[in-house]
Amino acid sequence: MLLLEKYQPIDMNEDVKLHYIKTDKFKTNLVSVYFQRPLLREEVTHNALLSMLLPRGTQHYPTAQSISVELENLYGASLGSDVAKKGERNILQFRLQVANEAYLDEKNIFNKGLSMLDELMNNPYLENNKFSSSYLQQEKENLSEKIEGRMNDKIKYAYERCIEEMCKNENFALYEYGQKEDLLKISEENLYKHYQNIIESSPIDIFVVGDMDQRDVEEQIRKNFQFKRQNIQKGVREQIYKKQSEVRRIEETMEINQGKLNMGFRTNVAYESELYEPLVVFSNILGGGPNSKLFKNIREKESLCYYIFSRVEKFKSLMLIGSGIEFENYEKAVTLIEKEINEMKEGNFTEEDIDSAKKGIVTSIRSLTDTPSMLADFYYTQFLSGNFDSLEDIIHKIERVKKNEIVQAAQEIFLDTIYFLKGKKEVAE
Repeated sequence: MLLLEKYQPIDMNEDVKLHYIKTDKFKTNLVSVYFQRPLLREEVTHNALLSMLLPRGTQHYPTAQSISVELENLYGASLGSDVAKKGERNILQFRLQVANEAYLDEKNIFNKGLSMLDELMNNPYLENNKFSSSYLQQEKENLSEKIEGRMNDKIKYAYERCIEEMCKNENFALYEYGQKEDLLKISEENLYKHYQNIIESSPIDIFVVGDMDQRDVEEQIRKNFQFKRQNIQKGVREQIYKKQSEVRRIEETMEINQGKLNMGFRTNVAYESELYEPLVVFSNILGGGPNSKLFKNIREKESLCYYIFSRVEKFKSLMLIGSGIEFENYEKAVTLIEKEINEMKEGNFTEEDIDSAKKGIVTSIRSLTDTPSMLADFYYTQFLSGNFDSLEDIIHKIERVKKNEIVQAAQEIFLDTIYFLKGKKEVAE
């Protein structure tokens, strides 16, 4: 199993860093460029719209079709962009994946791919020094449909709604694809102005995952990427320490046959803390899979739910429990979930439980080497948290976690919000 070593970021420009993750596991080379923005209501929809608009065309490739033809000439390279939410940071990401020249007769493929990626970021298609009105209108409609369509996945929707209610007055509540009503305020001119501000003022991190000489990578990145820089915006650390005076209960209705129960907890354990790894193990023992407490006792023994899981939101230091239940089992499920957590707080779990949880976590960590994009995203997340541990280091930290540390981390966990999505038929009855 491939486990990668530590690396050192290379300063390319003012708050532009190159991160080279060398590995011979893949037959492609990946370049992911991350623009870090504050997660704010006034720009989150703009950023999502940009991620959809920019791949529509560039100065040299004014249509999506012309971009597609050129990518085919690069042995089926792929180019794209998206947005993500990492704590209270809004990330605009551009990605190029291109075949490794070691497996090709033709050379200079990586350089040509970088040139296209630079086009996508720095030379968008414009009409009269602003974005194309037809492209913008089409992508506004696509983004509107995407925002509306979030409720199609009821499990994910209920999970996100729990976070929104739990963090109602915090930026973490914002949906990474923005708000439909904010699309009305976006024009070709103000979106282009916002785009220019992003390019100039965002901290930029360029991750390259592949098997090349590091000096060649650095040289080609410097040659192809030129970012104008001014008024750099620094990221702000999330506020995480909070204890609710009373638990909030939110109920919503929808045309569904199965209730979606989500319980949001404040862990009050920062990712920098020595208790973070014990917290992750705690969550895994609780609801990390078929050997977890919630699965065995609430799903299997009590037959109360169709699915149940526990997950830690790293940057905001939250723990979310999600489950699918019959509507009438709401109170019983809440009571039993709280009982399982309280039992664990008192240390009522075994070394076998700990070992099983650790194996599950290590398997998940190892799976991060399955694709170049997962690897880049993992290391970027580590970088944002100020952590340069290798995968091997992280595995060692998990394996060294002791029972008393898990119990100690558990003492800081408090229930904040219960969100229940139930059916309209049940309300009528």
